[in-house]
Amino acid sequence: MAEGQAQELPAIAWLRRRWGRLRPGPAPAAPPAPRPRVAIVTDSSAALPPAWTEEFERAGCFACMVLPVMAGEEIFTEGEDVDTALGLALAAGRQVRTSRPAPGQFERAYRAFEQAGFEAVLSLHLSGKLSGTADAARIASARVGIPVEVVDSQTAGMALGFAVQAAVLSAAAAAGPAEVRQAAEERLAGAEVLFYVPSLEQLRRGGRIGAAASLVGTVLSIKPILTLRDGLIVPLERVRTAPRAVSRLRELAVASAAAHEPAVLAVHYFGNRPEAESLAQALATDVGVAPDAVVVSAMPAVLAAHTGLGVLAVVVSGPVDAGALPAAPGPR
Repeated sequence: MAEGQAQELPAIAWLRRRWGRLRPGPAPAAPPAPRPRVAIVTDSSAALPPAWTEEFERAGCFACMVLPVMAGEEIFTEGEDVDTALGLALAAGRQVRTSRPAPGQFERAYRAFEQAGFEAVLSLHLSGKLSGTADAARIASARVGIPVEVVDSQTAGMALGFAVQAAVLSAAAAAGPAEVRQAAEERLAGAEVLFYVPSLEQLRRGGRIGAAASLVGTVLSIKPILTLRDGLIVPLERVRTAPRAVSRLRELAVASAAAHEPAVLAVHYFGNRPEAESLAQALATDVGVAPDAVVVSAMPAVLAAHTGLGVLAVVVSGPVDAGALPAAPGPR
């Protein structure tokens, strides 16, 4: 046995030496995630679903300014409690007002991104013809040391939200300022907002009615379908009954989706979620997409304050390359 062991030792030694040369070393570390160079700032009128907001914030290059809503002495922001309180205020006929955020809120957000080492900020906001939000952002942009591009989207709701999504995805992939802005503007260019309100009263009270003012005198006899054009609310069609208005809204949305094919859609509501979910399912069938492919998002308080209870809106936009966001990079 001893002799056998003596004969095996050189072979074993050779195998050990050979294995030492061939054995792979530790696997190379995965390359670090690209570091965003551009930060994205928007406002709550974009109607982003909460899950989207959380995902964008994890990317480390996003901030959203909440637009305040006032009913009497109460100030509302966003959330389920706000929806309930605002709904009660609207149902009771209380005066509801909206206000732009203070420039200081934007300045703090911009400075935080400046201090974090970002090269630039793209600030995407609600139509300037409906709100002074973009003006407040412009005032703040002059107070910080990095370039801030303020974009008046001339729209609202998920027409803005889809553009924000495209911008965040582009920024998270380390695109430069021009590329990020282009990604957002491509989504804005073809987006269409169609909506039905049971009454024009809230729009009239808030002074946001635009060219639809001509419909006020016949508000009891028609159910208007409205749209946003050049940043203003304008009438699209007059329909006699609420069921016909919802049906016509669906028809117009399907026609718009065909024109934008492949399109992405969102449905907004306030105080009537079951009706919105039913409309979203119908649109998914009409357009030929999965039921959960149509985003259902509550009308943000700053918009619901003007549209009132029972609003239904459909947003149609061109496709967004909604790939997964990379993990947020470490400290700069």
